[in-house]
Amino acid sequence: VLTSDVIADSIQTNPGCVRQIMSALRKADLLSSVKGRPLPSLTREPSAITLLDIYRAVDCVEKGELFHFHENPNQQCPVGRNIQLAVRDCFDQVQETAEQEMQNITLQQILDQYEKRHEQK
Repeated sequence: VLTSDVIADSIQTNPGCVRQIMSALRKADLLSSVKGRPLPSLTREPSAITLLDIYRAVDCVEKGELFHFHENPNQQCPVGRNIQLAVRDCFDQVQETAEQEMQNITLQQILDQYEKRHEQK
């Protein structure tokens, strides 16, 4: 039984946060669940789901960016006025590289790594 309360307890977070993530995964068609039934399931094989798929699904709240700039810097301050422009290209390059790497990692690989570590204990 995988209720949001059980999952939240396992990862030490708020059940509302778990529900929000599960909702994002459902909207991205990565997870299937029926309201009132704690039996979520993947919509496709783990080998067909990439880390990038998951990242894009759950990171929609953060606008799909690894780095988030303060929305309203002080325009009277030379640093506040210019720092975002100065580092934007660098951050975009890091974002692109990270997404390329995530595209090469499948959920199955993560599950295999989990199993390997779990067996070592």
